[in-house]
Amino acid sequence: MFTEIFMIKTHVLGFPRIGAQRELKQALERFWRGELDETALQATGRALRRRHWQRQREAGLDFVTVGDFALYDQVLDLIQLLGCEPSRFCFGPDDSPLRRAFAMARGTQHASSDGEGCSQHETSQPQAALEMTKWFDTNYHYLVPEFAPTTRFALQAEPLLAQVDEAIALPASPKVALLGPVSFLFLGKSKVEGWERLDLLEALLPVYAQLLTRLAARGVTWVQLDEPILGLDLAPAWRDALRRAYQVLSGADCELLLASYFSPLEDNLALACTLPVAGLHVDAVRAPQELEQVARQLPPERELSVGIIDGRNVWRTDLDAALATLQRVRALRGGRLWVSASCSLLHVPYALSADAGLDAELRSWLAGADEKLDELRLLQRALWGDEAGVAEALARSRAAVAARRTSARVRNVAVARRLAELPADLDRRSSPYAKRQPLQQHRLALPEYPTTTIGSFPQTAEIRATRAARRRGALDDAAYRGTMEREIERAVRCQEALGLDVLVHGEAERNDMVEYFGELLAGYAISANGWVQSYGSRCVKPPVLYGDVSRPQAMTVDWTRFAQGLTDKPVKGMLTGPVTLLQWSFVRDDQPRETTALQLALALRDEVADLEAAGIAVIQIDEPAFREGLPLRRAQWPAYLDWAARAFRIAASAVRDDTQIHTHMCYSEFNDVLPAIAAMDADVITIETSRSDMELLAAFGAFRYPNGIGPGVYDVHSPRVPTTEEMLRLMRKAGAVIPAAQLWVNPDCGLKTRAWPETEAALRRMVDAARRLRAA
Repeated sequence: MFTEIFMIKTHVLGFPRIGAQRELKQALERFWRGELDETALQATGRALRRRHWQRQREAGLDFVTVGDFALYDQVLDLIQLLGCEPSRFCFGPDDSPLRRAFAMARGTQHASSDGEGCSQHETSQPQAALEMTKWFDTNYHYLVPEFAPTTRFALQAEPLLAQVDEAIALPASPKVALLGPVSFLFLGKSKVEGWERLDLLEALLPVYAQLLTRLAARGVTWVQLDEPILGLDLAPAWRDALRRAYQVLSGADCELLLASYFSPLEDNLALACTLPVAGLHVDAVRAPQELEQVARQLPPERELSVGIIDGRNVWRTDLDAALATLQRVRALRGGRLWVSASCSLLHVPYALSADAGLDAELRSWLAGADEKLDELRLLQRALWGDEAGVAEALARSRAAVAARRTSARVRNVAVARRLAELPADLDRRSSPYAKRQPLQQHRLALPEYPTTTIGSFPQTAEIRATRAARRRGALDDAAYRGTMEREIERAVRCQEALGLDVLVHGEAERNDMVEYFGELLAGYAISANGWVQSYGSRCVKPPVLYGDVSRPQAMTVDWTRFAQGLTDKPVKGMLTGPVTLLQWSFVRDDQPRETTALQLALALRDEVADLEAAGIAVIQIDEPAFREGLPLRRAQWPAYLDWAARAFRIAASAVRDDTQIHTHMCYSEFNDVLPAIAAMDADVITIETSRSDMELLAAFGAFRYPNGIGPGVYDVHSPRVPTTEEMLRLMRKAGAVIPAAQLWVNPDCGLKTRAWPETEAALRRMVDAARRLRAA
């Protein structure tokens, strides 16, 4: 028994870095405003790391995870660690690593200094930020590495080594976590047409080997290398790259734990089990059916880490079921086993057990990162045979799981009946787009290259303070409404003055595009502090979708009607689509996602019908998470795309032909799903394209996308204001692949995170670009 105790180890692949109270977000934004210097910002990072490692030690984990903490993004940190910052930024010797990181993350407004290797053209130009896209099928955004034949790698390990030293001084046993070399190249982008970024592997591997040597010299015994592409359909060249990479790295002086997550291994299972590493981590939440096969195929001398606790969702673990699974695997592995969460806990809130926004019953069903650490400890002790020590905790878990399963608040008979009686043609507009388009043009009377924005306008300090006062009970409904109406009028008057063609009300009343609707739809609960990082300092608070969904009353009609009453120009009704409401919530796991999506679609359909009845001629149903929801394995795509597009059509199809339906998508690769996007049958789609320099639009042109399309002409996630000439260049690129009659002019995304001066300056230039296009 004594020996077996030490054969059961616990760890996590990563931990939330924003802090229990979003301390990292606040420090970053103070730094960017000039209220905090670099020394103080780095001190905040050290304090958070220490606190998180201490919590992992308190939970009895055998390792603390180092390398998962980043001030902005872990892939951005790896770009700097490997010394492959894009040369276009023209960094000079006096630019600190932190300033360089934020230049890559946020772009540069002014011309760069004359850094080494920069051409005269480069040094005279501001630089756009690195492209940003979704981390697999999550709502986390990573910064995309840029690769070219001229890319060089040079190890810059000091920041990571300093973090290792911090952990050892705690004292704690550090396990360093990094993105593996093959996934790093795979997730980057080639900047030279016809050249393959995989050609860089031979230059990259020695730098990884140097890093492993230096980590081992520091006392690190285990390094976790994440290769999540093992869950994808891989071409033979990428499989060969994995074999080559781990043959080279197998001689490292520290042990390697290869980590895969988010998807089954399927045809990569044998490869993962035979790569020459000391251990393999698998996602037993997303791929439970593969676990025993992996346990049998993985050589007995290697460690198997089982991700048995869900790192992507907030539901409490069924510890009895998890324990039964682990006991079977332990028997197959001769007693040796590592236990972990399925993936990094970055994707769940820091803690939920005492969240003031949730009632006691709901809290008993939920677990944030903090509570998941305790679940790991309980499983470890149970596997040790400490039956008396864990009996009470297992009984509480058993009771909570049973209570959720039988709770009356989860099921709604009326919702179930409505779904069962759904007419087969409920997802169809009355007429095809070719017939609808002239009717809409007659009603709206828009010019060529019509201009609009995506929806939100700056959320000022006054707006946030007003919402907070209302939550505290310090402001009554009348005073709250008065403030919000003044902000809506400000947004409308600003858009009129700028000359925009289709306006928005600015969404002053909305805290978040998903949370706002979660507060108003039955079947949702809203936490008080359930924040997760989306990118950089941007945090979202996903609502908990625990039960059947319905719409008790109209959600947006009054605000939109008020805005439309201020102007003769059309004002868009703004809704979040069913797939995005699904993807950006913590979704129930006790019924198929398709069923939940259809419930959301019906609730939104009622809202769309009420908006049209209120005289709203343009209604936008945003689906930025449509591509994100795509399964990582292609064999599962057709089923998802079918129900996801159908859910959108059900929400949108309750209107007349002359009512225009818009949708918006951003920060995803759309090439593979264009038929499904066309099948959504929105009259106009607006997409993010500026960071990719309109690369995404080429696929729409090749596909001959039939409806209206608005490619974003500037990046709203960067504080830099592009010139009119930059926007014109992008629109001309768009016009080369999309007929002018289909094109709209708009930003990449909503303007919520921007300030008013930069918003007005950028939109003024955007409208000017549209006018110059019309004149030409």
